[in-house]
Amino acid sequence: MTIGFLRHLHWVQRLPSLESIDRGGAHAKRDAGLAGPRVSVVLAARNEEARIETTIRRLLAQRDVELEVVAVDDRSSDRTAEILRRLAAEDGRVKMRRIELLPEGWLGKCHACHVGASAATGDWMLFTDGDVWLQSDVVIRAVRLANSQGVDHVCLTPGVSDATPGGKAWHLAFLLTLSNWLSGVNRDRPGAYLGMGAFNLVRAAAYHACGGYETLRLTVLDDVKLGLLLCRAGKRTRGFVGGDDTACHWTTDVWGMIKIMEKNYFAALDYHLPTALGATVLGGLFCIGAVIGPCMGSLTGIAAGLGLCSICVPAGLLAARLHWSPAVALLVPFVFPVLIFSVLNSTLVTVRQGGVWWRDTFYSLESLRKGNVR
Repeated sequence: MTIGFLRHLHWVQRLPSLESIDRGGAHAKRDAGLAGPRVSVVLAARNEEARIETTIRRLLAQRDVELEVVAVDDRSSDRTAEILRRLAAEDGRVKMRRIELLPEGWLGKCHACHVGASAATGDWMLFTDGDVWLQSDVVIRAVRLANSQGVDHVCLTPGVSDATPGGKAWHLAFLLTLSNWLSGVNRDRPGAYLGMGAFNLVRAAAYHACGGYETLRLTVLDDVKLGLLLCRAGKRTRGFVGGDDTACHWTTDVWGMIKIMEKNYFAALDYHLPTALGATVLGGLFCIGAVIGPCMGSLTGIAAGLGLCSICVPAGLLAARLHWSPAVALLVPFVFPVLIFSVLNSTLVTVRQGGVWWRDTFYSLESLRKGNVR
């Protein structure tokens, strides 16, 4: 597994700087003297009063793009709608939409994104979350990279802000599990796809060609499955590690990460119970063998322990790309068993509840399986 991570990490990078993207000169010459690209940011927000104002002000500060922000308030019960109205009154680039009732057959976020996309007028659409704070040049960098490489979709993984060492170790483990996906899209591997809710930038024409959120009505992993729809429509994707380009406030500790992924991991396995249980059993045996093996005193037992510890190497490379202390990577072997537990927790909680709670609305497992895009 470590060897696989190391092989994939060659294609797991940060979004390049403008200077790197334009180094060849062709793209820079082609765009010389022209207005910046028109980008519509579609933002579905629910009870985001703590971060939403800074999120939008950072969006409005994006450089070298003609920007509009379509902010959709999805039935918020806090001050989110009030903040959005005030920002829309201050800046004509902000369009505010309010959803009072969720139609039947829709997940709340998917419906909000559909409403926002329907109001978007840009040549590009950026789907992002209400708590994601972007660097001022990240949108233009993503657009120019897409144009320079001839792709229709650029996604960035979410970064974490104010995380504990355990939270950072979890994030490194999470990125390692994504390394195969990132490597696949960046190598144009047939059938490879990816999407990220923190930053999904897609050409408007490609979005409409693939069916968009109209097709994703009941898909919990809507961000990832948008990438699947684009792949099936013959569109190409590039994926990057977000880091401080896409800083968001997931949570600060490991337990918080487990709770956040509660609705996601079973969905990532398409709600297939045998696969989920088989993966957690095999993963659990792997971790137990790594702990017990060195105590046996045999060469193979010691190798089992060293195998788990070797994950520190690719984790350390990722930490360096995020400008974190390599010491955080030493915690990753201890986090991997928790990652496996989180898959089991997601499965058991969803099955026990008979579905998932999301944005204060319950969706039955039967409806999610029926409406899931595979």
